[in-house]
Amino acid sequence: MTALNGFLNVWKPVGMTSHDVVAKLRARLKQRGQDSKIGHAGTLDPLAEGVLVICLGPATRLSEYIMDTTKHYRAVVHAGLTTTTYDAEGAVLLTRPAEHLTRDQVLAALPAFTGDLRQIPPMYSAIKQGGQKLYDLARAGHTVERAPRPITIHALTLTDWSPPQFTLEVVCSAGTYIRSLAYDLGEVLGTGAHLAALTRTASGSFHLAQALPLADLLALPDLAQHLVTARVALAQQPAVQLTPDQVAELRYGRSIHLEQADQGALLFGFAGAELAAILTPRAGRWQPHKVFV
Repeated sequence: MTALNGFLNVWKPVGMTSHDVVAKLRARLKQRGQDSKIGHAGTLDPLAEGVLVICLGPATRLSEYIMDTTKHYRAVVHAGLTTTTYDAEGAVLLTRPAEHLTRDQVLAALPAFTGDLRQIPPMYSAIKQGGQKLYDLARAGHTVERAPRPITIHALTLTDWSPPQFTLEVVCSAGTYIRSLAYDLGEVLGTGAHLAALTRTASGSFHLAQALPLADLLALPDLAQHLVTARVALAQQPAVQLTPDQVAELRYGRSIHLEQADQGALLFGFAGAELAAILTPRAGRWQPHKVFV
């Protein structure tokens, strides 16, 4: 079989880790004789469902760029209960009255949670501190100070009001913890809150409407026809078309000159529909950062 190279838009089910999804797909590929390198681009908690981008073959070298894209979520927040994990999987820490909470109060609180913010990640997260993952420390009964991290919430919309639960549509930067958003919002409202359910509806160019359920993918005889190309996956990134001569220069590690190229941090160079190289600016020219030809 032809080696796989590209991305899968997987609808991750509730109850599985992102690693579980990768493991199941890896095992299925081995059964088909397609022992491709595989990984995921952006973790989803077991409680969450929705878009999980899977990278296959050489496309695994692009995972960091797929992860660093805008995310869309549908979040169900439950007011009145605070949990250890900030979501429904954790033990209840505190119960507070929430019967008085109104839709208008929630709407009034949302603007403070939009724009460029600094968010404290939850203790139950994979972030490392002092060489240890926070969730390992939390499971051992330790709570440590966590440094706030810069995030951006582009849009925060109340779409359903079913007290004590309400639903938010969130558009945010990579690295945003929706569990922390639910917790912080509950503290501002004075009722406490936790994340009751979460669906990722988009991750960069990957949308839930085109996502394939994991069970369906596992049943397919060949995944090649469902692969998303780098051209589509990187649609939100700055790109340029390269000439054959430029591709030849990049292949040998030489820098090139590009007319009217924006001097940003990165530029994705394509030869036709194929990704040839990722370029970085230096002294008015562009040098290869990663080469794929």
